[in-house]
Amino acid sequence: MIQPTANARAGYLERGTPAYLRANLALFAAGFATFSSMYSVQPLMPAFSREFGVSAAVSSLSLSVTTGVLAFTLFLAGLMSGAIERKTVMAASLLGSATLSLVAAIAPGWTPLLVARAFEGFALGGVPALAIAYLSEETDPEDLGTATGLYIAGTACGGMGGRVIAGLLAEAFGWRVAIASLGLIGFVAAAVFIVLLPRSRNFVAQRGLTLRQHAGPVASHMRHNALPWVFLCGFLFMGAFVSVYNYVGYRLSEPPFSLGQGAIGSVFVVYMLGIVTSAVAGKIADRHGRPPMLIFAIVLMALGLALMWPDSLLAIIVGVGLVTIGFFAGHATASGWVGLLAQHGKGHAAGLYLLGYYLGSSVVGSLGGLFWSGYGWAGVAAMVAVVLALGLVAVIRLAVWQRRTAAGA
Repeated sequence: MIQPTANARAGYLERGTPAYLRANLALFAAGFATFSSMYSVQPLMPAFSREFGVSAAVSSLSLSVTTGVLAFTLFLAGLMSGAIERKTVMAASLLGSATLSLVAAIAPGWTPLLVARAFEGFALGGVPALAIAYLSEETDPEDLGTATGLYIAGTACGGMGGRVIAGLLAEAFGWRVAIASLGLIGFVAAAVFIVLLPRSRNFVAQRGLTLRQHAGPVASHMRHNALPWVFLCGFLFMGAFVSVYNYVGYRLSEPPFSLGQGAIGSVFVVYMLGIVTSAVAGKIADRHGRPPMLIFAIVLMALGLALMWPDSLLAIIVGVGLVTIGFFAGHATASGWVGLLAQHGKGHAAGLYLLGYYLGSSVVGSLGGLFWSGYGWAGVAAMVAVVLALGLVAVIRLAVWQRRTAAGA
């Protein structure tokens, strides 16, 4: 008979146990449902423009309102995470977002669709805000890296799956069926999550935290010589990435390509490159430093953008792949650096990074629509190039700070 280890007796989830497997399957399903719902509208934007008679910039609001509301939801959830019961809130998040996907699918007009997507941004915040906290509290520290990786794999599969599934279903049955189907997938994921996830055993709610207790760490992080520049990197990396993904669908739907929504959605399979890239980038950054890795990420994204210039389907697919690899390398490096730079209030620092990250998706992603409407793909590419140049400036600023800090140590 196998005897439980000390960690198991202490309440930790250990690799190889049924409880560990159930927890990881539950959080994989939650990550998949959350990010598939969020990004399902990206290949549908040209369809929204045709049906509702809106421009690309306005159509991009179907994603931007969701990520914009999500940005503030995640930040506030991060501040309150010490008092939030994990499983209950994540389950409510999954059920709420699935319900709102169905509401969006039957929306009678453009404004009701945007309202449903905005509320969905609020509902979606529960899973990404609390999933990592749950794992860090409940998982054996020796197995935490594997468990976190499986959850992140679920989010990446969801980001890709939502785009591909929505594109294929929209071409066959229309965008309403596509969104509704992802809502039904969300309900299935919620049921899997509720049945499988063990309740928290190591979480102790903290009560009575005042606004000043939250404001202190936030203000300290914003006065830090490096952290605000890392937050800016998250904003710029995500803004550039989402802009390419938002408007490449418009480009491929027009001559000389004239691809259907299913084919356009299939292009987003390259998103899976992000799973491998994130892990590899973290190891390289640990070995060779974070500023060099961030510069390399920007160069890859710029190279991918340049490859997408000619009217060649193969070049565009390769270009999207390089942009994806560069983005995930930059995001993994920048987000990991936040935890190292923040000497206290790490949850607040992570919340500020995510706030900037998702605001980049909303603000820059929608701004790209104005450039598309005015100048086509050339305008989008020029805007993204400027965003990447600003990212390079931020990274150079961080490299100079790091060198001075090391010299003064």
